[in-house]
Amino acid sequence: MVKVAVVGATGAVGREMLKTLSERNFPAKQVVALASEQSSGKQVSFGEEKLLTIQPLTHYDFHGTDIALFSAGSQRSKEFAPKAAAAGCYVVDNSSYFRMHQDVTLIVPEVNGNNLQSTQSKIIANPNCVAIPLVMVLKALESLASIERAVVSTYQSVSGKGRKAMDELFRQTKAVMVGDAIAKEEFPKQIAFNLFPHIDTFREDGITFEEWKVMEETQKMLGKPINLSVTCVRVPVFIGHSLSVNVVFKDEVSVKNAHSALKKMPGISVVDNPKEDLYATPIDCAGDDDVLVSRVRVDPSVPHGLNLWIVSDNLRKGAALNAVQIAEKLLSLVF
Repeated sequence: MVKVAVVGATGAVGREMLKTLSERNFPAKQVVALASEQSSGKQVSFGEEKLLTIQPLTHYDFHGTDIALFSAGSQRSKEFAPKAAAAGCYVVDNSSYFRMHQDVTLIVPEVNGNNLQSTQSKIIANPNCVAIPLVMVLKALESLASIERAVVSTYQSVSGKGRKAMDELFRQTKAVMVGDAIAKEEFPKQIAFNLFPHIDTFREDGITFEEWKVMEETQKMLGKPINLSVTCVRVPVFIGHSLSVNVVFKDEVSVKNAHSALKKMPGISVVDNPKEDLYATPIDCAGDDDVLVSRVRVDPSVPHGLNLWIVSDNLRKGAALNAVQIAEKLLSLVF
């Protein structure tokens, strides 16, 4: 049994981490909830009956803590993750700060979990919330034929920006319906009944940093370069990220074989019978641990092309669940 700390325990992902640890009966002798000094003394739920009292991260001694799940933002991870690692604690970091560091392993357990055996760093990075479902699908499909190119459009819910963003969508939706003025704090424009053709800030080349992260992280996890074009869109959905993906293969891949390969990948469920209105939506994936794949079909505009639709709960498989699965893998390989 190990001692686990959850850093950022009051946030949307931190709360989901605590919920997931409890649901999966993670073998912890003690779970500690850490957050800012402003939250110190408050309580958060751990399971249906237990409450944990928040301790301030700035005063916490990581000596004796075996695994820390970080979801408190890049600046907190930058400052405190190395301190935790130096104290002998394995860190699973949900921020983007360490993901592209050469000595830090970027893990989706179903795809490259065994890479934990050879990691030299005690800091393990949890990937971007759309890179996770994308790399799972691409890994399954590349077993059929080499992937020459993929074009990805994402439709990402506001929970990817945090609890305050979810509250803003709720308030704006209510304001629109009753004719009140729209207050904008978390987003630069109204998000209710609207969408934005970007997530994160723009680079000089016109690509956003979110799009760059998805492209770079996917290639790092696959262990090879791939021609990948990504457009990330923010949509007025509370939970659940969706992806429209076009894949071009070196050789022909049938829909039947694609279905078969996807079904063999742990953590993927194929929901694909449009004639019966069987396809996945963000509402369907909310609270679901699996990545849901629908609308697999031939792209008639290009040789050896397939189109498909993916949805995933960004708070669970896109963040908290994947982090807990990494911790579970560490238990089996290290402890």
